[in-house]
Amino acid sequence: MRDLAIVIVSFNVRDLLRVCLRSIQEARNGLDVDTWVVDNGSSDGSAEMVRREFPWVRVRETGENVGFARANNLVLKEILAQAPPKGMPRYVLLLNPDTELPAGALAEMVAFMDAHPEAGASGPKLIRSDGSLDLACRRSFPTPSVAFYRMSGLSLLFPRSRRFGRYNLTYLDPNAVTEVDSVVGAFMLVRGDVLRSVGLLDEAFFMYGEDLDWSLRIKQAGWKVLYNGNTTVVHHKRASSRQHNVRALLAFYQAMVIFFRKHYAQQTAWPVRLLIVGAIYWRAGLAIALSTGLSRMTPTGQRS
Repeated sequence: MRDLAIVIVSFNVRDLLRVCLRSIQEARNGLDVDTWVVDNGSSDGSAEMVRREFPWVRVRETGENVGFARANNLVLKEILAQAPPKGMPRYVLLLNPDTELPAGALAEMVAFMDAHPEAGASGPKLIRSDGSLDLACRRSFPTPSVAFYRMSGLSLLFPRSRRFGRYNLTYLDPNAVTEVDSVVGAFMLVRGDVLRSVGLLDEAFFMYGEDLDWSLRIKQAGWKVLYNGNTTVVHHKRASSRQHNVRALLAFYQAMVIFFRKHYAQQTAWPVRLLIVGAIYWRAGLAIALSTGLSRMTPTGQRS
């Protein structure tokens, strides 16, 4: 049984992908690892580069940008189809191509999961290129109240508040080990048994939100999601995803609407539902209006 299957969805980030794959080579530390790259319709020669420079990597090409969830599912389905229950990899890792793994990071995270059999999924502390914390690496589910604190700006005004700072858990020690609602799909380590029992990512999400949805389904199945602040991974965030592009912004806010309608709408009175969905689209319009004057960048099929 292999220790780990790594799935990387990449779109036009050839140089970052090269750095990521080199770091995987140096971080395996004796683990039995399968690595897959799903090229999401790149035009920069990414797939050819991987085949030429990293012959140990399995490459799949979509031919077009099909989004993060669907691209990952192409490989996850293949893993499930090829592996009988006892042949599943012990763990599956969703990894962004704009991440860089320090030596030992993979072994540390696998050992962490081995030491916490109650965990269905986990993630490390992610830091940006400048050394600052990537706040998305540990989050709460965007319940109506949590989403309100975020959209109203209260989470920014009171980041140390256990009530208002719940969206990105900004009141927590970044070096802590703790149970959280969700970790981020840029580095999301999932137990093989969980993949088999909980199922694939929800392809209703183009990018953003699918990791939150997966985490919620994992927790509903009786597993915990853990954040491991003792292991650090570099996330060259926005170098590949460019959050200010219009399509990415639309995908982000659309993911909030999908998540709300899927998990919370039925328990919410209809006037409040209308208010929440309207507020999300209002914020989306404002964000797009602000971003269009800042940049005109190509959309991606991977998450930030």
